[in-house]
Amino acid sequence: MLPLTVNFKVSSRTLTGALSAHNKAAVDWGWQGLIAYGCHSLVVVIDSGTAQTLQVLEKHKADVVKVKWARENYHHNIGSPYSLRLASADVTGKIIVWDVAAGVAQCEIQEHAKPIQDVQWLWSQDASRDLLLAIHPPNYIVLWNADTGTRLWKKSYADNILSFSFDPFDPSHLTLLTSEGIVFISDFSPSKPPSGPGKKVYISSPHSSPAHNKLAAATGAKKALNKVKILITQEKPSAEFIALSDCLQLAYLPSKRGHMLLLYPREVLILDLEVNQTVGVVAIERTGVPFLQVIPCSQRDGLFCLHENGCITLRVRRSYSSVFTTSHEEPDPDPVQELTYDLRSQCDAIRVTKTVRPFCMACCPVNENAAALVVSDGRVMIWELKSAICHRSSRNSSGVSPLYSPVSFCGIPVGVLQNKLPDLSLDNMIGQSAIAGEEHPEGPVLQEVHLKFLLTGLLSGLPSPQLTVRMCPPLTTKNIKMYQPLLAVGTGNGSVLVYHLTSGLLHKELSVHSCEVRGIEWTSLTGFLSFATSTPNNMGLVRNELQLVDLPTGRSIAFRGERGNDESPIEMIKVSHLKQYLAVVFKDKPLELWDIRTCTILREMSKNFPGVTALEWSPSHNLKSLRKKQLATREAMARQTVVSDTELSIAESSVISLLQEAESKSELSQNISAREHFVFTDNDGQVYHFTVEGNSVKDSARIPPDGSMGSITCIAWKGDMLVLGDMDGNLNFWDLKGRVSRGIPTHRSWVRKIRFAPGKGNQKLIAMYNDGAEVWDTKEVQMVSSVRSGRNVNFRILDVDWCTSDKVILASDDGCIRVLEMSMKSTCFRMDEQELTEPVWCPYLLVPRASLSLKAFLLHQPWNGQYSLDISHVDYPENEEIKKLLQEQLNSLSNDIKKLLLDPEFTLLQRCLLVSRLYGDESELQFWTVAAHYLHSLAQQRSASTAAKEAAARDKASNPLDICYDTLCENAYFQKFQLERVNLQEAKRSTYDHTRKCTDQLLLLGQTDRAVQLLLETSADNQHYYCDSLKACLVTTVTSSGPSQSTIKLVATNMIANGKLAEGVQLLCLIDKAADACRYLQTYGEWNRAAWLAKVRLNSEECADVLKRWVDHLCSPQVNQKSKALLVLLSLGCFSSVAETLHSMRHFDRAALFVEACLQHGALGAGVDSERLISAIYADYARSLKNLGFKQGAVLFASKAGAAGRDLLDELGPPRQELAEE
Repeated sequence: MLPLTVNFKVSSRTLTGALSAHNKAAVDWGWQGLIAYGCHSLVVVIDSGTAQTLQVLEKHKADVVKVKWARENYHHNIGSPYSLRLASADVTGKIIVWDVAAGVAQCEIQEHAKPIQDVQWLWSQDASRDLLLAIHPPNYIVLWNADTGTRLWKKSYADNILSFSFDPFDPSHLTLLTSEGIVFISDFSPSKPPSGPGKKVYISSPHSSPAHNKLAAATGAKKALNKVKILITQEKPSAEFIALSDCLQLAYLPSKRGHMLLLYPREVLILDLEVNQTVGVVAIERTGVPFLQVIPCSQRDGLFCLHENGCITLRVRRSYSSVFTTSHEEPDPDPVQELTYDLRSQCDAIRVTKTVRPFCMACCPVNENAAALVVSDGRVMIWELKSAICHRSSRNSSGVSPLYSPVSFCGIPVGVLQNKLPDLSLDNMIGQSAIAGEEHPEGPVLQEVHLKFLLTGLLSGLPSPQLTVRMCPPLTTKNIKMYQPLLAVGTGNGSVLVYHLTSGLLHKELSVHSCEVRGIEWTSLTGFLSFATSTPNNMGLVRNELQLVDLPTGRSIAFRGERGNDESPIEMIKVSHLKQYLAVVFKDKPLELWDIRTCTILREMSKNFPGVTALEWSPSHNLKSLRKKQLATREAMARQTVVSDTELSIAESSVISLLQEAESKSELSQNISAREHFVFTDNDGQVYHFTVEGNSVKDSARIPPDGSMGSITCIAWKGDMLVLGDMDGNLNFWDLKGRVSRGIPTHRSWVRKIRFAPGKGNQKLIAMYNDGAEVWDTKEVQMVSSVRSGRNVNFRILDVDWCTSDKVILASDDGCIRVLEMSMKSTCFRMDEQELTEPVWCPYLLVPRASLSLKAFLLHQPWNGQYSLDISHVDYPENEEIKKLLQEQLNSLSNDIKKLLLDPEFTLLQRCLLVSRLYGDESELQFWTVAAHYLHSLAQQRSASTAAKEAAARDKASNPLDICYDTLCENAYFQKFQLERVNLQEAKRSTYDHTRKCTDQLLLLGQTDRAVQLLLETSADNQHYYCDSLKACLVTTVTSSGPSQSTIKLVATNMIANGKLAEGVQLLCLIDKAADACRYLQTYGEWNRAAWLAKVRLNSEECADVLKRWVDHLCSPQVNQKSKALLVLLSLGCFSSVAETLHSMRHFDRAALFVEACLQHGALGAGVDSERLISAIYADYARSLKNLGFKQGAVLFASKAGAAGRDLLDELGPPRQELAEE
């Protein structure tokens, strides 16, 4: 028979409860797939997939105000592995950077003792992955190295800084939200602090606008929207404008460059930073629920909005083509263009009360298809977006343009029958919205989709204190088969929560009482008694509730029947050692003794019975001697029925022993009543000793009070040791065998509770005081450990108990229950030691070698010709423990993902994209998205047939690279987007400055006619009137004649030389010398502007020249943005340079995969050089796989590397024969 294994390993852990007001903004969802949030001074880490608590980090001494996961925007290898790093900041200005898996603090940072306002990791991680920017109030920004805790620089500003936002398109741009306005910083750099005070702008508030009045007529609504001209001005606004203080949040839009959103309680404003002007408003009508927070998406132009009722809504930007033709009336001749965000999906609200309200939301950064809501009562709700294809006929006529599903999946267009998983991420759910003036290509491929939120995870916290805790009876050899470590928690609202302590999950929640639970005592492993008392009336009488609860069924019965109304409150209940009897102690009423097995009262003491201050049952009883007597009489009876002892057959003797065993088991439940004892003390400190047997109660001894003790408050008894505690903090140890007593003053005031630890011969004891707790060893009579509120912990202890023989349970007033070692030091645990009920996909928890090997195993399918997710199929000579962990990770993947990974039609590029999503690897995801797009379009252009070429052109139009990749997009798509942006800016202009900026943009884009119209609008009293008129004349008369061109060119170069760069560039663009203009821009360091101009004005060859110069600049050591350079090279189709650069950067895994993908798409030219490069990449990759211990992968790539891999193959020797045999 297999040995029975039961899991009783109870690791130290913390069960968390409601949050404090400071934790309001402390939540973050990392690229690693985990959610962290602050709960008082703790940081809780949960898994977003299964909603299980993975880690509780405890080191802060004050409430946590911010948590931020480190970014994963760098290449991962054995030197810089996948690791869980988290920064948390608290009210006293301390920042701790954690290694979450090990549960240790890597470094601690302290600058000032004021609450940290905001903290963020730098997203461009080419130079360093460890940089952390923090706002130290009132007005400092400080850049820290989070690995060493050293300060790199510090800079102060004039106003109080509230928060900041990094531009996701340009690491040197940073915007601060201050109490006065907004400060733009354009020279942010890790190496030195920004120079100067930054560009400060003020915002005149939107509340003067009638945006709230939801006007019915279209024209009225348009007028209203036109009036919402939010002016961003350099001057301080006059007093009638409301200050910026009601601006809740500021954030850049990661979906398109140069846009920012400002959040107010009743509207979201979208600003275009090129003209500093509002180009879109999302307003809430009068009856709507105000906003709390907005998270802009990057994959699609959408916003996740959190409202004050806890409802999360998703709004997606409307596409222009169909906006104005849906209504039956005549199409408006000049539609006012507006960025409109339509409500596409919303989730259920929560019930908001005085104590329960939504705090904060976090959104999944990898897939942007899920949001987590943290509620003030400690709940975390995870809402996932699901898409459903709907039929055209069932379209609602709400006038909202339909959303279509994208043509491609994982970066590559797929057929209708191919395996795909649309809910993988937001950009796989909905396609791009069309750009103005473009009709959606009609076709069978476009399927309309609807989105809905689904609650996929819910984690609930402990209720708010008061809490009372009681651990179930201890583990013994007899109950080992059915033992579960359960903890009963009584709450203030009358319910009892039962937690399973191996997993830390809620086992049952039972609504037992109608008022606060005061105490719980277990009667068996599956049942307990709990009592509650209502608030006293004016005579001091209460309603007492004493319930007996059966845990498996949840049935609860009133133990004292009809008794309980209008009587003195119950002070305590005590269950005897054998769980036969119950003593109920009242405040001003004599003691009651009950029989638990029959629910009958044995004795209600007389009126003159002394008042009880403390009571405890003795562990000694006469059950064993009773059993012996019974067995003896039974054996005698058995002997009489048998003729002679010798004739008793073996079979019969075993039958008799079985009968005896069965009867001895049933004794307790039937007639046998063992004798038990209890002791109690009265108000004078006199100790009484009573015995209870059956239904007789005898008073057997009295011991006079000990003069050194005050009023006794609690007693504990185990073995031969009896311990008393009193009001003055004295502990008295009585050794009953040796008849000695020792009194020890602890000087800790009132002893509230003392309890012995479980386990035979274990004489440890925990004592609880008003200001903390102590563990004592009663054999040696000495203190083992102590914890004191305000000194080494910042919470007050409400209740204590023993969890196992060496672990204690503390319930505290921060709403948490901690299971700690006997030293009572709060510790975090290693995540890999934790027992989880559901497996969690998180490769970050594996050791570095294993997580990288797992990645290689997933990427290079099939192995030995078959697709498999069983790691034992491959030659990976690691120890069994690691293999088991890898297999657990593979098993924890969802079935949909497994199906994709095992699908032979799932291409290598799609596999790379999927694995980078699974690993939450930001830099891989960007690289493979761009690579997949350009490799696929190259392959389509190469295909010979004209039909395929037409398809390619159509495909390019309907499936461009998303605009969030900015200058990496195709030129035609980029131009369209820029024109649309200028149209919008032009429609929104309100001052001369805006008009001038629009004119400049139009001239650069080559839209001369509209530029001239705007120039002629300048009014005669404007100081620029003469200039603008002449400029209009110049633009209309520019001819291609030689002399005029050379003059203009000369003027332009002089202007540029004299510091008027923008004006010179404009003149050069007028005479079609945009290539020269780009060169000048690059010479003067305006690299982004040059790339922009090249994409909108130059043909593809000239544009490629400009961008290649930009690549050289990005690769230079002082700039060091090689990852950006790689993406630019991909967009130019320079695939062999990409492979070469990857190889020189020692990114061997990415290089090898990229070369394989290029060979599949025919994208690398043939030739000696490219062959040499390919074999060098394969050989180096094989070597790195060998270092990971992944033998079969190393053999595979060494054999592909030809001559370069031969030496390595010889080193790897033996498996070659095995492969041959297969």
